[in-house]
Amino acid sequence: MNIYLHVEISARELDSKLLLATLAASKGHEIIVSSLEVIEKGLIKGWLPSGIFHTKSLTPSKTKIFRHEEILNSGSKITSIDEETSIDRFGYEDFSKQRYSDKTIEQSSAVFTWGDEDFETLKKNYTNYSSKIYKTGSPRADLWKSSFTDYWVTPKKIPTKPFLLISSNMHVCANISFKERIRKMRDTGYFDRSPDLFKERFILSSNDYLKAIIFIEAIKHLSKNNNGYDIVFRPHPSESVDCWKVLLEGISNVHVIREGAINSWVKNSFAVMHHACTTAIECSVSQKPLVTYVDSELKDHLFHNTLSNQLGHLVDSKENLLQKINSLYDEAKLNLPKKNTDKLSPHILKKIYLDDNEFAAEKMITIWENILNNKPHKPINLIKLRFFIFKMKINRLIGYILSKLFLSKLTNFRAHKNNEKFAPLDFKEITNSVSRLQEILSLDKDIECKLISDRTVLIKSKN
Repeated sequence: MNIYLHVEISARELDSKLLLATLAASKGHEIIVSSLEVIEKGLIKGWLPSGIFHTKSLTPSKTKIFRHEEILNSGSKITSIDEETSIDRFGYEDFSKQRYSDKTIEQSSAVFTWGDEDFETLKKNYTNYSSKIYKTGSPRADLWKSSFTDYWVTPKKIPTKPFLLISSNMHVCANISFKERIRKMRDTGYFDRSPDLFKERFILSSNDYLKAIIFIEAIKHLSKNNNGYDIVFRPHPSESVDCWKVLLEGISNVHVIREGAINSWVKNSFAVMHHACTTAIECSVSQKPLVTYVDSELKDHLFHNTLSNQLGHLVDSKENLLQKINSLYDEAKLNLPKKNTDKLSPHILKKIYLDDNEFAAEKMITIWENILNNKPHKPINLIKLRFFIFKMKINRLIGYILSKLFLSKLTNFRAHKNNEKFAPLDFKEITNSVSRLQEILSLDKDIECKLISDRTVLIKSKN
């Protein structure tokens, strides 16, 4: 069968999509990993043969519902797992109403869930379609398991000194303005489905500025008084790296980097520091030392009461923060055997289904095969696909030129060209990642990767 895997944020989703693609290719399926535009337009216009379109959300906007209807009319099936997860928030009720609807689930053949909480909530709220909702777990969580430790290679830009990783999730340096974020949420119906969300966005934005200055002051304190380690500050995929470089300018031993997936940085750090960040849950699963900074001024933060803020070592002042991180660094220097006695919080186990016997990715592929009943698939025509992508680029360029000439917004060529969410694919890194997955999974099939464009890759078995 043909499987089309939509990637929105490559640093967050690409590796889990490669896991899905590698396992599916070993079973004889052809997989396209690409941006949304290529997959949607390719299926709707017939440049891609029908198959499974696996997308990152079922948010019930009018545009998405219309496009999904066109994809269904092309003969394809739609499945989804929500990549925004909401695993850091207690409860799933609000999220289930903001990100799903009866219509979008009706259009889907399968809705995959991260764990018990989203599975149970969705089945309760969308009873007419409960048979389409599956508790599989997430391929992203698969990659947090110890069996994939060797998958995460050392980042190219890693500091020479041991480093503390600080994971950011503040909108102070957001790539799009507050006005544009509000407009997008209004256009996609978020405020209609959740009226309190409009006010919440203002409170969250104001609190993010408070959190930013508290973190900047803490970083200055750590930089000035630490025991000889560096600090890697990793902006969220929605944040501007250049903006954070300005805010942290002049602070010694601080590196602002967003290269690759955060998992590699977590693995190679001696500890991770955060406030209300879902990376804390990954650290707990992979048993990486975690420091949760809960400065007293942040306790009234709208999202202070999150699952992630109950994990790891909780510290409430710059002095205690310095003491704890210096202590973790000193322990890391001793290179003591890793303790494996910590039990995962029941709250994590409710959020994330971790099956010791089968990966979430394997469960999802089995469901896809059942949906299409293993029907023979029409091979993907690479010449046709490359021409289609080239044509899209030309049309976008023409639209951009016309918009400059006539001062209108006919298209958004520049935004696509500088898409920070989905960085251009590195073919060598893709092939190396697939090779590592084959080795870890003990797959005998000869799998090949073909780069179709800077944001599209085909993965399939050579046989």
